[in-house]
Amino acid sequence: MADTSVLNDIVLFHYPLSPYGRRVRWYLALRAIPYAECIQPVILPRPDLDALGIKYRRSPCMAIDRDVYVDSRMIIQRLEELYPDDSEFPMLSSKEIAGLTALLNKFVIDGSVFSKGVGIMPEVPARSDNKFVKDRAGFYGKQWNIHDTAKHKPENMAHLRQCFEIAESLFVDNRDWVAGTSRPSLADLEGVWSFAWILSDLQPPPKHFSKAIYPKVYAWCERFQAAVQSAQARAPKVVSLKGSEAVPYLLGRPLAELDPIVEPDDPLQLRRGALVDLYPTDGGGFTHQDRGTLVKLTKDEVAIEVHAPTGEAVYIHAPRWSFRIEEVASRAKLA
Repeated sequence: MADTSVLNDIVLFHYPLSPYGRRVRWYLALRAIPYAECIQPVILPRPDLDALGIKYRRSPCMAIDRDVYVDSRMIIQRLEELYPDDSEFPMLSSKEIAGLTALLNKFVIDGSVFSKGVGIMPEVPARSDNKFVKDRAGFYGKQWNIHDTAKHKPENMAHLRQCFEIAESLFVDNRDWVAGTSRPSLADLEGVWSFAWILSDLQPPPKHFSKAIYPKVYAWCERFQAAVQSAQARAPKVVSLKGSEAVPYLLGRPLAELDPIVEPDDPLQLRRGALVDLYPTDGGGFTHQDRGTLVKLTKDEVAIEVHAPTGEAVYIHAPRWSFRIEEVASRAKLA
């Protein structure tokens, strides 16, 4: 087992090609937060998460003791709460840029920059592999097929060109960072990660995407990636754990002392202890839903208690946006 003082009680479950995982790793590096990682397979199954009682199938997940945070937005939100600004972990966010940060988050994720980027992925042998196709059908739904993805490439390309033009306009005054800060901020991270992924990993056609067409977006990506590389060189070394190390370590740790808030005026009108299904609505929830008892429900967060196969209780935390919470009794009545 690795030195637990290096773990900092954080284990990030991800696979290196995941752009969402990259986003979280960039955040951790820029804030110099020590953590351990447990690399997962690109496609299912993922036995390490199964051993924690987690059905959620997307990447990344972050475990802090027996609390597991799913969705990169929830992960970053929790890290913001755990590590307030100080000289050791310099903050990326501030009240002054909170609005722009949230808008860029919505623009990139809910505004489809990322999903349309997925829709222009180049054809590679792995995408035609039957295991890969079956895995992604479990993510996007049974109707998904690789031929439809190719068919919709032109409209996805058109959408992305508009998004790049919007991003280009944010730097019309030649600022270095999107919020006008002196160094990269959380607003930059929320905006740049998807554009950088599209340009570096997807190699979009140069007749539509190039430094000549979008010089400011390209320069923004390059500046940000240089800042991340510099931060990674200074940051504590990431500890790599195998699942056989990470899972027993986490299950042997305590549960968080959770503030038992279930807001009574929440639109769902659920009670603490209700048996619910929790799953994302924007991919991966068709076949993989976590069922557990409700322990927290606020306007920003939901948490449920599940159990590992070995019996230990685990809390799963998710954001309220793009996640559905359905009471099991209500679902049974509709069936």
